[in-house]
Amino acid sequence: MVSRKNASISKFIIHKVGNKFNDTKNAFSEALVDFDEASYDLMLPFLLRPFTSAVQSYRFNHHANISLNEINTYCTQLFDDDSNFIDVSKHIVMHLFEQSSSANIKTGDVLVVLFDGIEFRDITTNAVGIFKIENKTNFFQTYLEDKSYDILVQKGISSKKIDKGCLILNQSDGEGNIIFSADNNNYDAQYWINHFLNIKYADDANNHTQQYLELCKDFSTEILKTTYGAKEQNTFLAKTIDFFKENEVVNIERFKDELFEEDKHKNEFDSYKKEFEGEQNLIIRNQFDVAEAVVNKEKRKIKTDIKLDTNIQIKLDIDAPDASTEYLERGYDDEKKMHYYKVFFNAEN
Repeated sequence: MVSRKNASISKFIIHKVGNKFNDTKNAFSEALVDFDEASYDLMLPFLLRPFTSAVQSYRFNHHANISLNEINTYCTQLFDDDSNFIDVSKHIVMHLFEQSSSANIKTGDVLVVLFDGIEFRDITTNAVGIFKIENKTNFFQTYLEDKSYDILVQKGISSKKIDKGCLILNQSDGEGNIIFSADNNNYDAQYWINHFLNIKYADDANNHTQQYLELCKDFSTEILKTTYGAKEQNTFLAKTIDFFKENEVVNIERFKDELFEEDKHKNEFDSYKKEFEGEQNLIIRNQFDVAEAVVNKEKRKIKTDIKLDTNIQIKLDIDAPDASTEYLERGYDDEKKMHYYKVFFNAEN
């Protein structure tokens, strides 16, 4: 997560990117944007907001040599000498244009930005931001004409969220420059992350924790819910979060021993893990450090509702993983030919 408290924009330019499949061309600016105070005060938080809550970071990737990664090369040029900022920003847009591999890739405004005062891990650095605006929002504009006010509809950029954006810090670790990315129009997962930026998740605790939690969520949906029902799925997810909250290091064998009582469930988990690794083209470590920030973020996403076809929902508390085992029973009524849940309690709140 980055802090924008002391951040500022030092250079900012807008270009338009076309799509070679739709015969729409790029359009380039020849000068930097000169902000007035109001637009600057709105633009700065708009651009940096997605990265203040980002937990996972990326690093540049290339199949042969990292120095051949185009965006890595352009950012290195800007960090070394930003006097050619306008020309380099045009090259960035041309590279983005070349990634329009289908007619579905949207045209839009491309903002290339140099930031100062970005804070990350107690270090202050500068950064390059690249943003693509794909959708415009309708808004009403009032105007005075002949001593009377009238109204018309105009299109503009919404200040609520960016469509696509990345922040490349002028700060590196053993894997390279630290990068954050956001994509709120994820219609083509390959286009922005893999083709344009060519980045991969950092090999750190954040990524290991995220991968394992994704494995557990998918396993709970595809195996536990399908085979044993929503109660077993939600109990497993609650116990998974509890395990991650109570342990600074996850060992997979200990995880399975604590969450599964029967060997058949452990075997099901092992089999699914192999399938998951193959589909995702990754290897999940047998032991890794827990990233608390990732756990807290994923916990908020997990839904533990049991939705029944009789218009009744049972909501389980993810912070009480043993409650469903102790106070919720699932059965089948032969007379009604229906499944049922029996809930035990002392008092209604």
